[in-house]
Amino acid sequence: MLDIHLPLMLFVLALFLFLLVVLNTMLFQPLIKFMDDRDNSIAKDLEAAKGLSGNSDELNAKAEKNISDAKNDAAAIRQKAIDDAKTLAASNVETKQSELDKEYGSFIEKLSSEKESLRAELLSQMPLFKESLNAKLSKL
Repeated sequence: MLDIHLPLMLFVLALFLFLLVVLNTMLFQPLIKFMDDRDNSIAKDLEAAKGLSGNSDELNAKAEKNISDAKNDAAAIRQKAIDDAKTLAASNVETKQSELDKEYGSFIEKLSSEKESLRAELLSQMPLFKESLNAKLSKL
């Protein structure tokens, strides 16, 4: 029925061990080396990515600081411009007010002089008014 051939079994065992050694040196060791190299490369890339993301966080923080500084500078410049404009407007108002006060003073002086001249003229024509009034009263 089933014959066991010892030399054939030893030949198959030797062939199996030979193939195991050949495959180990030609296939398995290069494959394991490739996978280890790949794992190391992935680890290095992850470290580099973490370094870059940390660097980008630092750059983002610097950019935010620059933006906030620029906003503060712009606000200071805007406030200075507003203050300068208010000062200029106040000085213009003060100048115009003094001009108007001078004009008002000269107007009041002119008005008082015209009032005095009108009064003098009316007083000088008072006798004519009295005569015309007496004439009209005598007619009645």
